[in-house]
Amino acid sequence: MDKVVSFHQGTLPLLVSIPHAGLKLTPAVEAGLVDAATDLPDTDWHIPRLYDFARELGASVVVGEYSRFVIDLNRPEDDQPLYAGATTGLFPATLFEGEPLFKDGLAPSAQERAGYLEGIWRPYHDTIIAELARLREQFGYALLWDAHSIRSVIPHLFDGTLPDFNIGTFNGASCDEQLAQRLKGVCAQAEGYSHVLNGRFKGGHITRHYGNPAEHVHAVQLELAQCRYMEEVAPFAYRDDLAQPTQRVLEQMLVAMLGWARERYPA
Repeated sequence: MDKVVSFHQGTLPLLVSIPHAGLKLTPAVEAGLVDAATDLPDTDWHIPRLYDFARELGASVVVGEYSRFVIDLNRPEDDQPLYAGATTGLFPATLFEGEPLFKDGLAPSAQERAGYLEGIWRPYHDTIIAELARLREQFGYALLWDAHSIRSVIPHLFDGTLPDFNIGTFNGASCDEQLAQRLKGVCAQAEGYSHVLNGRFKGGHITRHYGNPAEHVHAVQLELAQCRYMEEVAPFAYRDDLAQPTQRVLEQMLVAMLGWARERYPA
């Protein structure tokens, strides 16, 4: 397997995880995709670019290189469902709109998928585990920000139009409630943007599995409506005019997270 994870180690007690921006496909997946899937419509497009300020801020950043159509890095390895109702699994079988992802008889084999689990999924999570352990050892605590985006209207997955900023803390289990409220406050002050805490997206496997406030690891997922920084139809163009003000809010959220932690864990 070629490079499956990009990782930058920062200087702050913050790890930004970007699991769904990857564009690489394995030969078996590429050969089996239906025509509607070949432009990878369910990708978290441009998220590394949108969060490029995080490195300058001093955060560590981990990015998955492979498409979620190969394996979903934000699902548990036992593939237990995370949400009631329509969703996608560890090895997606449908597009977000509900249509089949693969042509009849052309989904990857069980053996191929076992290789994806070991060769793609596991290295990403090993990176998270190692970095969170390093941060806890160095600072006494660790912050994890799981960065996502999605089209603002997907009737198969949710009703109506998604709020702009969808903060997920697994109903308060993955981070301190005061931190969640601090982040909500930043969104509330962002003029022209909408937000929700633990709405349709409460946090996927990464947030739920690694967030453990009792052990001083605070994890937050942000699902961002793509209309706030890009065109939501192919070729999914990045929009600087939309992205720049959105980046400012994202940076304010990360700064607020770090500020809360400094108050909670004074040196």
